Parts: sequence; C-alpha cells; structure tokens
Amino acid sequence: MAALNYHHLQYFWAIAHERSLTRAAQRLHVSQSALSIQLRQLEDRLGHALFERRGRGLHLTEAGRIALDYADTIFRSGEELVSLLKGHGQRRQVLRIGTVATLSRNFQLGLIKPILGRSDVEVVIQSGSLRELLAQLKAHTIDVVLSNQSVPRDAGSSWTNHLLERQPASLVGRPPGRGQRFRFPEDLREVPIVLPSHNSAMRQDFDALMAHAQIRPIILAEVDDMAMLRLLARESPGVTLVPPVVVRDELRSRVLVERCQIPEIEERFYAITQGRRFPHPLLRELIASRAATEAPPGKAQPKR
Repeated sequence: MAALNYHHLQYFWAIAHERSLTRAAQRLHVSQSALSIQLRQLEDRLGHALFERRGRGLHLTEAGRIALDYADTIFRSGEELVSLLKGHGQRRQVLRIGTVATLSRNFQLGLIKPILGRSDVEVVIQSGSLRELLAQLKAHTIDVVLSNQSVPRDAGSSWTNHLLERQPASLVGRPPGRGQRFRFPEDLREVPIVLPSHNSAMRQDFDALMAHAQIRPIILAEVDDMAMLRLLARESPGVTLVPPVVVRDELRSRVLVERCQIPEIEERFYAITQGRRFPHPLLRELIASRAATEAPPGKAQPKR
C-alpha cells in the first residue's frame, strides 16, 4: 500500500480551514487548478470524498471531518516537534459534544467525568438550541447531542435517541418546620411553585396532573434554563419542580430538601447521534456506561 502523501494532506488541511479553494490557493501560493488536482488525488488515495459542494460553499463530509481531526493532530505534533524536540506518537481523540441550553450541568459533568482525566482525550462542549445542534450534528461538526427531549425520526433523517437516564421529578424547597408534611397535589392550592417552561416535557406532564386534580397552582416563575431553575429554587419561598440531579449539591448541604417525589413526572436524558459510516470510538463507551432501563412510574412520595 502506497504511503500517504503529506503534501496532499496539507493542501486538504488548508482548504478545510479556509473553507475556500481560492483562499487556500492564495495561502499556499499555488494555482486553484493545481490545488483541485492535489485534493482529488488525496480523495482517490483515501477512497472517500472529503468535501461536498452546497451552492458556492465547500462543506466537509463525514470522512472529511475525520481526516481533518487527524490532519490537525499531525500538524500540531509537527509544530511541537520543531519547537520542543519532542514527538509523542499517541493521538489525542477529540470528542465534540453539543448540549441543549436547558440541560442540567450536573448531569453533563457526570456523563463526561469518566473521560475527563484521560490524557488521550480532549472534550469540546458547546451549548445551543436543539435545532442548531442537530444542524451541526448533520454537518459532522459535533459528534453527539445531549438533550432532555428525543428527536422524531423520519425519512429525511437518521437520528438515534439513546436514553441515558430517567429521573423522577421532585418538588424541592427550603427545609420545612418540624412535622410539616407536604401533601401532593392538595398543598399546591396554597404553596407557590416555580416551574420549567411549557417547552419542557416535565411541565406538560405536571399540567396534565394539575388538570386531572382540578388544581390551579400559584406560579411564581417559569424558566427554560436549568441553571436558573436551580437558583430560583434556592430563593423561592415555595417549592420548585425539578429533577434532583439539578439541585444535587443543595440537597446534600440541606439548603434544599425534597418535599415530595413525583414518579409520574420524569426528566429523560438522551444522547442523540446520527447514523455514520465512521462512528466516534468513544461514543459507544460513553453511551453504554449510562444507558437507562425502562421502569414503570409509581405514585408521588411525600417527604417530611
């Protein structure tokens, strides 16, 4: 098998970072036609197209994204070799994770913690809306999307929703007086509550329970960000509907306590991937370590 031509790889690397044949040709001081020939030879050598044209733009294919990961590592190592006279052959894997802005930070940290200490892994995390992140997943600029809602699969997509964890929601609040027992849902006629926004599946389930019980709760605030929900839970004079993982530290320190568990309402955590010919080697390990099992919901459990 012929060796990889690193001149070809450097040309590809420049095109990928410039996102333009014209700018890459100017940067490398070669003609655009010569650059196109070099790129085509690299694609023939690798057996895969590295770019696809959309309108006037060049976009990396899945194979192109993988090739760019390797090229970045190769040329970074070359720079280190020249400047530090050290060349470690071990390749660092880069795992790019997109997280929806409403997802619990504590859950995110718990998921990636097993790989954070590895010297061969670099984790890149960015947050955004689910729509934005799915577009990036489709473009192969991120490897997985972490979300608290699943994505419908249709003929035009190849999403796979991996259920990582399911956690019954709780009503949390400041420690009550001695002997004060929370009665769900009756006490919500008088005790004010902080809720997730209507976009949340938890909120929709909560509203359905309230409608069934014919209760109109006193709503203090509605938020779509779990970090803000955590802060409001600490300041609220009433209770807050939240997955316990969001306020884990506050529960441990007893700044907040669980007033009532509501197994009928669940927060679900998903890893969303796209069908790929070259799946990221770390994803299977990460997903398998947190895969959730289905369990039937129970009844609300009051807390003293």
